[in-house]
Amino acid sequence: MTTLLQVSDPHFGTEQAPVVEALVDLAERQRPDILLLSGDITQRARRRQFEGARAFVDRVSAPSTLAIPGNHDIPLFNLFARVLAPYAGYQRAFGRDLEPELETPDLLVTCVNTTRPRRHKDGEVSAAQVERVATRLRGARPSQLRVVVVHQPVMAARPDDISNLLHGREDAVRAWVGAGADIVMGGHIHWPYACSLQLGFSNLPRDAWIVQAGTAVSSRTRDGVPNSVNILRCEAGSSARRCRVERWDYSAVGRVFERVESHAVEFG
Repeated sequence: MTTLLQVSDPHFGTEQAPVVEALVDLAERQRPDILLLSGDITQRARRRQFEGARAFVDRVSAPSTLAIPGNHDIPLFNLFARVLAPYAGYQRAFGRDLEPELETPDLLVTCVNTTRPRRHKDGEVSAAQVERVATRLRGARPSQLRVVVVHQPVMAARPDDISNLLHGREDAVRAWVGAGADIVMGGHIHWPYACSLQLGFSNLPRDAWIVQAGTAVSSRTRDGVPNSVNILRCEAGSSARRCRVERWDYSAVGRVFERVESHAVEFG
């Protein structure tokens, strides 16, 4: 079994110390094999914020860490840096690869950089990125659960979030699911949900799920939803790929993350 902890939109610079401590404690208890940071790691892409995020990652000390930038991880007010070196701060903290991938016997995770320096907030996926990911998915082993990670969501659970959807998502989702993607993970909107992509996309060739994370540790929670992270527990089977998708919310009463949802999903 491979356990993945998804931490999205922590917005270091707006982090809440008790929530950070509770998340480190959750990681110590759950011992994830993979720590996944799905964007908006900082609030304003400042050096001290990246240093705080890196310190958090080092404290979690997962065997593997994957990260992608979000729109907040590109300088907003420093136009010189935004144009000439938009990812310099991010890369100092998390390495040069903006689209990392990782595989275990149970799992293939392929990350996509959906940020664009020319855009303030919206995300975009190019035809070249769609094809790259589809090619990688087609090469996965039958036993591997196939996960694609983006920052902006590919499907909205509420009308308010339609404007935040990823540009190019229609072609991307159909190509990736057709190539074997089981789960598309994202963040950006601070609204956690997990459900079938067939609820938003008609005539998909097979079933696949969207798994969205809330904001992990930031004070920028939304509409009464507490800080939230996701855990995926993936297990290769002889005839199917199985995964348990768990949502863990922060409880201010106990200063602890508690599991509030769990979905057992299976992909043939």
